[in-house]
This record gives sequence, C-alpha cells and structure tokens, in this order.
Amino acid sequence: MDVTANGPRPADGNDDDSAAVLRTVGKVIKMWRERAALKQSELGTAIGYSEEQVSSVERGRRAPRRQFLEAADHALGAAGMIAGLAKDVEEARYPKKVRDLAKLEGESVEICAYDNSVVNGLLQTEEYMHTVFGSRRPAFSEEELEQRVAARLARQTIIDREHTLPAFSFVQDEASLLRPIGGRLVLRRQLERLLEVGQLRNVEIQVMPLDREDNAGLGGPFHLLRLKEGATVGHNEVQLISRLISDPREIQILELRYGIIRAQALAPGESLTFIEKALRET
Repeated sequence: MDVTANGPRPADGNDDDSAAVLRTVGKVIKMWRERAALKQSELGTAIGYSEEQVSSVERGRRAPRRQFLEAADHALGAAGMIAGLAKDVEEARYPKKVRDLAKLEGESVEICAYDNSVVNGLLQTEEYMHTVFGSRRPAFSEEELEQRVAARLARQTIIDREHTLPAFSFVQDEASLLRPIGGRLVLRRQLERLLEVGQLRNVEIQVMPLDREDNAGLGGPFHLLRLKEGATVGHNEVQLISRLISDPREIQILELRYGIIRAQALAPGESLTFIEKALRET
C-alpha cells in the first residue's frame, strides 16, 4: 500500500480549522494506541498500513481515509470513538472555501446559478470534473486534483437529499453545452446527466441560446443562495478569486440580473428539448 492510502494533505496550508481537526484526530488515535500498549509499527501491521503512515496521521500531517479509521477503531477496541471521526475528517479534507460554500448550500431553500463557460459544478459528472480541474494552470498535483473532485462530488449530495429538498434553478449558456470538454464521450455523458437531473421535481434547467441579442449574464457566472432564515447570499468564482457576497445592494443587483437572465433563456421544457438535440448531434 503506497503512501497515498492515507489520503491527501489539506489543500490550504493556512486553513487552521482543517489542521486543528486533523491534529485532534491524530491525538485521539495516539491515545487509543498507547492505551493498547502498541507501537506505531504494530498498529500499522494490524491495520495494513506502514509505520510512517500511522505516524503522519497521529501528527496531523495527513487526513486518514475512512478505511484507516475503521480499521484502527476495530484494532484498538475504541467502540466507535475513532470510526466516528470519519465525517469530521472528510470535511477537513476539503479546502475551506469549499466547506463554507457547502455549508451555505446545506442551509438553503433555493439555489440559483448562471454559468456561461462550463457546466455548473453541482451538475457535473465525475469525468467532466476531472477534465475541468485537470485543465487548471499551473496544474494541480494528482492528490490536489482528486481532493477537489471528491469535494465537488460531496457537494452534489444536496441534490439527491431525501428530505428538505431545496429548489434549484440553473441557467446554462449554450456554449457550455457545446464545448467538448474531455472529448465527445465525456460531453455526451454530461448532457445525459443534465437530462437526468432536469427531470427531478425540484430542479429547473434553462438554456441561454447563443442567438440571443441580449444576455444579462455577460458579466460572468454567479450563484444566489436563499437561506432558511430569509437572507440571500451570493457567490462568484473567477480566476484566483472565490467570493461570498452579502452586501444587500450587491445582492439586489444579482437578483435583478438573474431574473432577467431567466426571462431571456429558454423555458425549462424547451431547454430539455434543446439539450436532447445537442446530445443527438454530439
């Protein structure tokens, strides 16, 4: 088993919250190991990991995978005290800006998004994600790439959540449906995913055709998240900037723009027909 079996290090070295979680998890594992009078090498042998991997986890340098935690829990007789940390570790594995966005999405009753370059992250297939993150320059390391894909996949569970479903409104520029990111097969699977999600009762997908003379979204992509307590938060990400927007005046502008964008785009039913046609022609 190679050293990557423990999972990637936190992406942001300045993410104090993430580092603190991993240090705490490491201390808990060390405490149970010492209580069982085992050396790091002996625990590693018992659970199928190297001494170096156990050491890295205990020092908070690496985020252990669920399999590591479950195996250590069983070997040390921790009765769920170690295995129960898996959710905290998974959250700490992702960059802070992703965790913040996922938290807001989880508190939302409605999520609206306009995208003009790529398919929205909540709608992307795993293959499409790999290509999008893989095209970044300077390039992500393999660990960073896998980390970001995992974080985005985790965010997508909000769409499949059984209870308290938020309402989703997505407007995709036609260009994002035609651009062969990852090649023809990847694009076909992405379009099929859009058609699948578009059938959900809480999801509306609209297409902004390229032949529209007016497009209120030329300023770029953005999200609006309407929270349970009534407030609305905006989010946009461009180049090296990921920004949450709470200023009421800026939110008012984004809400106005999104309303106009929806009116300019094809209706949801027409949009699914449009996507079906794009799929046939891909």
